[in-house]
Amino acid sequence: MKIVFVFFAFLHFCFGTDFITKKEYAKMLYSNPRGIGCNLCHGDKGEGMVIAKYKTLDKKTKQLIARELTSPSINDVEFDCFKNALKKTSLNFICKGVVKKTRSDSIMPSYFLTDDEIKILYEYVVNLKDKK
Repeated sequence: MKIVFVFFAFLHFCFGTDFITKKEYAKMLYSNPRGIGCNLCHGDKGEGMVIAKYKTLDKKTKQLIARELTSPSINDVEFDCFKNALKKTSLNFICKGVVKKTRSDSIMPSYFLTDDEIKILYEYVVNLKDKK
């Protein structure tokens, strides 16, 4: 009896379904990939949002100027743009026909995601805009 149980347990672990689906894994990546989630800056649907409001001093007029730090919408970008923003592999890359120049001091954190994780995350984010 013990041998039969071990045999079926072995078959279950070898041929059983995945512990978590790709969609569930992507949702986990979006909400907390490596300590801070994409949703905190880009919104629950990837639509972008205001991250912070602050004031700077205009040196010429000596006036305080109100400014906002905003995150871009990520639910409608091309895959190459999405991947380059996450990996920061290129200083100049094209997004929607416009050359984007990244800076090494950009506030977008590096999450060190694998190529497979980036693909899964991209598919999840693009489908967020269709949800209500």
